[in-house]
Amino acid sequence: MIKIPKKLLSNSFFLLSISLIPLIGFFIYALFIDSQFYIYIFAALLVSIIGALILNKKFQLNQSSLLLHIQDTNEKINLFEDEKIHEQEALKSFKQKIIISSKLKDITEKLSLCLTLEDTAKALTTSVSEVFPRDDVTMIFYLFHGKTGELGLKSSQKGQMKINLKNKKGDEFDRWVVKTMQGLLIENVKSDYRFDIDQITTRDARTINSLISVPMCIGTKALGIIRLDSPHPQKFSAQDLRFLTTVADIGAVAIENAQLYDRLENLAIRDSLTGLFLRRYLMERIAEEMNRRKKGADQLGFLIIDIDYFKKYNDQFGHVAGDIVLKTLGKVMLDFFNEPGHFVCRYGGEEFCVLIPHTSKSKVLKMAQNFREHVASQTINLRRKKTQVTVSIGVACYPQDAEGKDTLILKADQALYRAKEKGRNQVCGN
Repeated sequence: MIKIPKKLLSNSFFLLSISLIPLIGFFIYALFIDSQFYIYIFAALLVSIIGALILNKKFQLNQSSLLLHIQDTNEKINLFEDEKIHEQEALKSFKQKIIISSKLKDITEKLSLCLTLEDTAKALTTSVSEVFPRDDVTMIFYLFHGKTGELGLKSSQKGQMKINLKNKKGDEFDRWVVKTMQGLLIENVKSDYRFDIDQITTRDARTINSLISVPMCIGTKALGIIRLDSPHPQKFSAQDLRFLTTVADIGAVAIENAQLYDRLENLAIRDSLTGLFLRRYLMERIAEEMNRRKKGADQLGFLIIDIDYFKKYNDQFGHVAGDIVLKTLGKVMLDFFNEPGHFVCRYGGEEFCVLIPHTSKSKVLKMAQNFREHVASQTINLRRKKTQVTVSIGVACYPQDAEGKDTLILKADQALYRAKEKGRNQVCGN
């Protein structure tokens, strides 16, 4: 309620009091001295009434003007306060945007330094965990398998600690994101009608009451999912979902680049036909293994394997049949030499090599003999005709037979030559 200022009221009362003083004097004079003076008193009262009416009118005008001025002032004050609140909110929003932009800049810089898929996945997991530094929040990163298209766990972290989840292919929440390819925000799982929480909790020992999950896409191509969940409700907001969506967009580009890099790197060191490592990578691997052997007493076995009479397969069945033989033998080698540390490569043409660390020379020779017999027992169908393949194998070991990689390869090659001279389908050592 707007009040009239006290100063204005006191001035009006002062003027009214002054105007009454002459009337009081005239009244006393007429009462005790001259009664005919009442005529003057009446005239004075009339003048006073007229003056009072004029003053009252002026007072009302001044009062109305003052009220309008006060209302206008109050309105300006309200507008100023509203503008101040709006500016404060805009400043707060701007500060928040600066913080978010700074976080996104840091994530982008970290991802830009990564080349391989492993490094990119690690950087992405660490960055998201740092943005949501809560000990009860679990960060999960899934990738789609390139061949099967299935969702697979890439990394998982709770707070700043890595954890091992039993559910490697996701749960109902992840399948919902895969199906819709949209971000998912659940503030309280118990009040979300889309999911049956009882069914979900029986599949995973972890308690989940709130989560955000977003797909990682490049155009229409889905690469994976980033998910954050917590055992407590109301842990995530729509702003968190928007931020995670932006991170997923940045991460998707980094993941695709890393996958392309890994693919190119793989093509540079692997044979496109057999899937085995190439000769130039073998040279690097032999040097690494020899450096390890120098620090200890372990031995390093080396095999050179040659397909016997390989030319006849090409002449009799065509070059496609020759490729089938090479591809089949490559698979047989990978299945046979499958222990940790075994290294299989295509040396060139119809020749293959195998590195066998931590194995004595006698065991290496025995392993080579077993492999030769295993190959001879295999059957390959070439143009609907069953045929068999045999191999000749040369064996050399470091450091017994050689002091360096060139000598090791030479010794194994000489042993292979002797195996061929003996009639092929043989194993010879030094």
